[in-house]
Amino acid sequence: MPVGTIVIVTHDSGGCIGACLQALVPFRQWRVVLVDNDSKDDTVRQAQAIPLEVHTVINSHNFGFAGAVNQAVNIAEGDFVVILNPDARATAGSLDKLVEALRADTVGAAGGLLIGKDGLPQKGFTVRRFPTIGSTLAEVLLLNRIWPGNPFNVRYRCLDLDYQTAQEVDQPAGACLAVKRQAWETINGFDESFFPVWFEDVDFCRRLRDREWKIVYCPDAIFLHAGGHSVNRLPFRERQSYWYRNLLRYFRKHHSNSELAALRVAITVGLLCRALLSLLGLRPAGTSVTEALEAYWHVAWQYAIRRRDV
Repeated sequence: MPVGTIVIVTHDSGGCIGACLQALVPFRQWRVVLVDNDSKDDTVRQAQAIPLEVHTVINSHNFGFAGAVNQAVNIAEGDFVVILNPDARATAGSLDKLVEALRADTVGAAGGLLIGKDGLPQKGFTVRRFPTIGSTLAEVLLLNRIWPGNPFNVRYRCLDLDYQTAQEVDQPAGACLAVKRQAWETINGFDESFFPVWFEDVDFCRRLRDREWKIVYCPDAIFLHAGGHSVNRLPFRERQSYWYRNLLRYFRKHHSNSELAALRVAITVGLLCRALLSLLGLRPAGTSVTEALEAYWHVAWQYAIRRRDV
């Protein structure tokens, strides 16, 4: 019986899956399950070239991140599951450290320290606190762009955290999240309505905490992480639509109706500001004025003004 199962979800991940799996070769006590969400590149071929036994599930369409993770956990073995992004690489001893943390009776999930391409900790991403209405308004109303050091942003992105100290946290990044099987089963896994990506990991951790499971951060469990390999390939309109829609879905589940209503108004105002900035030439890289305006209008109309069901 393996210690646990490493779950990897891929979607056009051919450029990074080889390095991810190669780093797992020394971890012989773990089962590896890879779920491919209808990649159009050579992801599966690259995975098969690594000298590692991998149980591969190939989906004929994109099940979304949450759906694919649930697929993998349904066939996982062992008492622990480590959800690992294909652009993340485990270092020596990292999985052992996560398991050590999870053996505590009250701990349901754990995350490690993510190191970026620059060799530095990915502060602001590795762990975060749960979104509040204040931190979310600061994001959608562009305050975080104008004043990154505002107290809402500092608190939400844990920029005040001592990253060298093991501690209880709200939400480790879904790029590397270890979960005790018992804890997973108490909340029935990921909510697949957060399709195809964004906020499913936040919702998952929030539900764990609501069931009184502790979530911890383990700085000795080090993973090398590039980041954003799949979402950055999405068309700009889709990235905007998925992020705002799933943000509103999260608030509908975990916040009051008044906070949800305030967020819808703030999204409308924030997108109007973004549209005006785009007309002035300050638009996201790689997008035209037309693309930016069309995306902002679509999101504002569908999810903030029309209040399409999320």
